[in-house]
Amino acid sequence: MRARFGATAPNRTKPFMPTSGSLILSEHSRHDHDHPHGHDHEHEHGHTHAHDDPARAQATQRVNALVATLERSGVTSDAEITTTLERFLAQAGPSNGARLVARAWTDPLFKDLLLADGNAAIAELGLNMTHWSPVKLVVVANTPDIHNVIVCTLCSCYPLALLGPAPTWYKSEAYRSRVVREPRAVLREFDIAINVWDSTSDLRYLVVPMRPAGTDDLDEAQLAARITRDALIGVSLP
Repeated sequence: MRARFGATAPNRTKPFMPTSGSLILSEHSRHDHDHPHGHDHEHEHGHTHAHDDPARAQATQRVNALVATLERSGVTSDAEITTTLERFLAQAGPSNGARLVARAWTDPLFKDLLLADGNAAIAELGLNMTHWSPVKLVVVANTPDIHNVIVCTLCSCYPLALLGPAPTWYKSEAYRSRVVREPRAVLREFDIAINVWDSTSDLRYLVVPMRPAGTDDLDEAQLAARITRDALIGVSLP
């Protein structure tokens, strides 16, 4: 789901200066939330921090209850679950997403495929999103006039296989509410359209940042080394 803020600007008057995701939590504590909502979800917007988030606490309780039920039924064990998670996480990380973007920067045909069918494109690099259940990947590209940022307003849906475990700030209520209500404050930008993409349980998003100037002489591996997890979420630049 997409929410769009602002009109496309034909000419940019200042450089793009996003706020790093790690700063969002601290800035949230001194922010006033009294203004209209610009998104078609409804949320609570108090100053609850990540470790106090009722939704996350409830989700944790449900997961623990499910695991306990599976163990009592003999379907699995704590050791088997741990082994499965460790095996998956050993292969998941932001280097996977960085490889995708670096390939897209250097191969126009691959970029076309990545934007048209994210799942097919990542399969070409030996990656997949079906670690527990089928998940559709939608890839969105930044342009000089449009910046993209991803969020999950309901919980913390996130492309684990491509970015590794979600950072704490991404799962916090501060980020989930603030990036939707006032993306320009989060991204420090006022003259460019911003698309906010809301993830769901079966849909994940990935941002392709614009290739930095002065990198024409870098190869794919060197480009990938410049691409961070935060840039793939849309809260920083490579």
